[in-house]
Amino acid sequence: MGLLSGLLGNASEVDVEKLSRELEPVIVDGEQIQAAFQVIRDMFIFTDKRLILIDKQGMTGKKVEYHSIPYRAVTHFSVETAGHFDMDSELKIWVSSTAEPVSRQFKKGSNLAGIQKTLARFVLK
Repeated sequence: MGLLSGLLGNASEVDVEKLSRELEPVIVDGEQIQAAFQVIRDMFIFTDKRLILIDKQGMTGKKVEYHSIPYRAVTHFSVETAGHFDMDSELKIWVSSTAEPVSRQFKKGSNLAGIQKTLARFVLK
């Protein structure tokens, strides 16, 4: 991912093989990463079993939140694209038994279509 794209918040694909080694403590036996996208320091990891949202926090990024969502728990999702005057796009994912969706914002020009298509591929199985 280019530095400029990262600073602008554009989502770019991540090397799955390299990421597999990094996430070894998080991934269960038999689970495989299928696709991954990075926005600045945050990541969307699509495995064959779940969606993992990684939120690196703080100045150093040492504090990390791993939000794991099994695909069967996703009730629906929406994408709001950026308009002419609105510079941000937004992805919302509703998870069963929660009132508020998981929400992430993206800068205009992000690969939001790639994230949406990958999410649909796993949720609509």
